[in-house]
Amino acid sequence: MAKPEETKMEKIISLCKRRGFVFQGSEIYGGLAGTWDFAHYGLELKNNIKQIWWKRFVKDRSDIYGVDASILMNQNVWKASGHVAGFSDPLSECKKCKHRFRTDQLENTKKCPDCGGELGEARQFNMMFKTNAGPIESDESITYLRPETAQGMFVNFKNIIDSIHPSLPFGMAQIGKAFRNEIAPRDFVFRSREFEQMEIEYFVKPSEWKQTFESFVNEIHAFTNDIGLNKSHVHELEIPDGDRAHYSKRTIDFEFDFPFGKKELYGLAYRTDFDLKAHSEASKVDLSYYDEETKERYIPHCIEPSFGVERTVLAVLSDAYTEDEIDGEKRVYMKFSPKVAPVKVAVFPLLKNKPELVKKAQEVYNMLRKDISGVVFDDNGNIGKRYRRQDEIGTPYCVTIDFDTIEKNAGVTVRNRDTGKQERVSIEELTNYLKV
Repeated sequence: MAKPEETKMEKIISLCKRRGFVFQGSEIYGGLAGTWDFAHYGLELKNNIKQIWWKRFVKDRSDIYGVDASILMNQNVWKASGHVAGFSDPLSECKKCKHRFRTDQLENTKKCPDCGGELGEARQFNMMFKTNAGPIESDESITYLRPETAQGMFVNFKNIIDSIHPSLPFGMAQIGKAFRNEIAPRDFVFRSREFEQMEIEYFVKPSEWKQTFESFVNEIHAFTNDIGLNKSHVHELEIPDGDRAHYSKRTIDFEFDFPFGKKELYGLAYRTDFDLKAHSEASKVDLSYYDEETKERYIPHCIEPSFGVERTVLAVLSDAYTEDEIDGEKRVYMKFSPKVAPVKVAVFPLLKNKPELVKKAQEVYNMLRKDISGVVFDDNGNIGKRYRRQDEIGTPYCVTIDFDTIEKNAGVTVRNRDTGKQERVSIEELTNYLKV
């Protein structure tokens, strides 16, 4: 018998495919493990999350500047950062079925979990995707699909200093794709080979890192509230010495109660001056900062808040998935915060074969979309089916134009997703009523 939490995960995956959130990558050809295609509603959900993040960490601040660095970079970037030599996971291969596994995730490192065969000795497997830039394959043309967005910000540190002239403390923020050749991608979009990151590299005086670190702890919790996550499902884990990345002097993992267990959602790391110093030494370019206040020149230290987009989407989906009963009927709905909901308002004519209702519904639809983003027109199927469809999409409000709207000027019916209750609202008051 499947565990309840596994059942919930399966239901979420089924809903995502059924309602156009997420599809398996290259599905008609049997798929490609660790790749996912975001359909319309999943893309809207992603974009809403990214916009909320960008507003909090860039638009609403004057000390963080946006960048969009190239995915392909000079191979020396990855040599200097330590990725070429050390960005690896331990891999074991079954001698019988030839399946490969991350050794550090196995309960029994001697026995294959698939066929029971003997596992070979663990070896290190570099997770970067290696390719060549240009028409000739040579050692000089080698490059990599970036495994993180951070290095693109570190190598642009001097460019930001020279072009914008910021004073410490300041940061750079980036949302972009990253790629890791995971040995065992798993848990839907939680661990995949192609994903998006929302990252900040925030530069400070060496003596001021602690207070900056704590301020970002609070900002991360505020962001989880912005997107509607249940605060009781978010936990801080202080990573001890020996378990942190080589560049970090302090790391907190923000874990989330996913249906498959408590797993890392976000990370906050104090990277010291490791990255700027490494790139300065390797490139022979001075990446120090001249402090006008103290008349000192030094390499700033760095605080890095890192957010996975797909993991955020999965956390939001997990918290939003709800089952209840309305009028004695079971239903499934996504209890999204209105801020992240792919569709904010759905507008219906009660009957699609009544031209006067359809015309008025189109008028209301066009009126609302002038002031509210995420408004859709839906006349497919009977009204009950439309409600159920919008519930599964997570639409907070459904607006129905009926005969009373036309004949009695009685306004429209507004249905609340969470309660199922309906209320008459005048067309003149409708926009303000629905603004979220």
